[in-house]
Amino acid sequence: KRLLMVDDIAKLKPFHWGYHFDRVLERGGFDAIITNPPWEVFQTDEKEFFQQFDNLIRKKNLDIKMWEKQRGKLLEDIEIQDAWLEYCSSYPHVSAYFKKAEHYKNQRSEMGGKSVARKINLYFLFVEQCFNLLRNGGECGIVIPSGIYTDLGTKQLREMLFSQTKVTGLFCFENRKTIFEGVHRSFKFVVLTFEKDGITTQFPSAFMRLDVQELQGFPTVDSLQISVDLVRKLSPDSLSVMEFKNEVDVQIAEKMVKFTLLGQKQWNFSLRQEFNMTTDSHLFQQERGKGRLPLYEGKMIHQFTHQWGQPKYWIEESEAREELLKARLKKINKLVKDANIDVSINPQLIRLDYEFYRLAFRDIARNTDERTIIATILPPKVFCPHTMSVETVYEDEVKKGIINLNLMSVNVMDKVFVSAVLNSFVADYIIRQKVTAHVSFFFVYNLPVPRLTTGDKYFKEIVQRAAQLICTTPEYDELAQEVGLGSHKEGVTNEVKRGKLRAELDGIIAHLYGLTEEEFAYILTTFPIVSETVKIAALDAYRDVERGLI
Repeated sequence: KRLLMVDDIAKLKPFHWGYHFDRVLERGGFDAIITNPPWEVFQTDEKEFFQQFDNLIRKKNLDIKMWEKQRGKLLEDIEIQDAWLEYCSSYPHVSAYFKKAEHYKNQRSEMGGKSVARKINLYFLFVEQCFNLLRNGGECGIVIPSGIYTDLGTKQLREMLFSQTKVTGLFCFENRKTIFEGVHRSFKFVVLTFEKDGITTQFPSAFMRLDVQELQGFPTVDSLQISVDLVRKLSPDSLSVMEFKNEVDVQIAEKMVKFTLLGQKQWNFSLRQEFNMTTDSHLFQQERGKGRLPLYEGKMIHQFTHQWGQPKYWIEESEAREELLKARLKKINKLVKDANIDVSINPQLIRLDYEFYRLAFRDIARNTDERTIIATILPPKVFCPHTMSVETVYEDEVKKGIINLNLMSVNVMDKVFVSAVLNSFVADYIIRQKVTAHVSFFFVYNLPVPRLTTGDKYFKEIVQRAAQLICTTPEYDELAQEVGLGSHKEGVTNEVKRGKLRAELDGIIAHLYGLTEEEFAYILTTFPIVSETVKIAALDAYRDVERGLI
């Protein structure tokens, strides 16, 4: 709120690289930097701060209500209050600097022309600062979380590494043997090495390693080399690096990138999140009631079924519609303004996404789970929180001075086809090499999917089998009719028959991608928790397709 004074600077005790290492920086920078930076978000931590004032807060399982009550009492003390305010005031300006300074320009990532929202993680800053402090030709070795090669927020850092340095190694550990104490055993971290002032066309890699001793001989002439060109083809928006384990992984990926990515315009396919479990919780009711529709959480669905769990919450349709309509009208009004047209819109005539069949998948998933992509088609008249990503049914547009409010993004046949591909072992295998804890929109958008239509080989076979798995209740009668089934009564509920249909889908889709039997068999080995019976059935189905029996 006022000008910075010399006393302020003295109190802040800044560390200035140019002052402390003037001779090093005058000659261009450091020859080498080796570092293990903090792996934490730059933000205030109430409990950590108040621990110095009250033993009660040190209890790990402190109830949130007790904490809020105790916090209020603590802040009645003027000294504690001043200390807390001073602590909080040290964050906003520094945070703004990290976000805006030219020195940290690679902290800002964009996807589809939009900035990626993210918190400031200190290791992000260290990666760029190491680059800044190196001389041309200088080398860096840094130990950081695996998010450096997967997360959307680190996309621009990957671009910096690929285009302005020569990456000399990407060695990823899983902490299963407690290399770092106090870090979860499933946590993955990386030893990243790079040389400043170069271009990376390919780099040596190793993933999911457990023993530190393996690092001694890395890289060798036999280390797996990943092509940056392949990374750009597989993840053009995010530049996420897949966790390839061997040459077979690379070989399969090169076959798959020949197909159109699901997020490209040929598909006209888009995703959204509808409600948030926290910010929209005021809308949620815990009892059924007239005029209320169920809230479908991610844990309520599984592959090809919407009946994996029962709803815990319901929402008044009128209230939900009002909330969703606000957001829709905002977009429509922007279209109208940008197109400079004069049009009257009746909100009552606008149909919203929840009124239609929608492709949906779970947001929360790990690459160590039995299956990573969990997708199905939801029936009309259900709402979804942020734990479920759903397809956008309508994409409004302006053509010839007229606003079109009812432009279907993907037809029903395509929805069913895409759900079958997403639930296949092949698509799951690709996704789980990128995912850590969430199936992000961008991972799904960057999935190569063969663009089949009615009349193409395998299209009808895939759609009808998937529809039999999905259409098992009366809500799906209309969908069943559209895809060629009479009603939900032609759906399959017997678990043995469902297993056979799923195996056939996996066999057909593996052929669709042009995989050999050896490649498909290898993919099945990457699902250790899936039962051998299921994997054998899928491989047998692959052979039946080859013999023309399916």
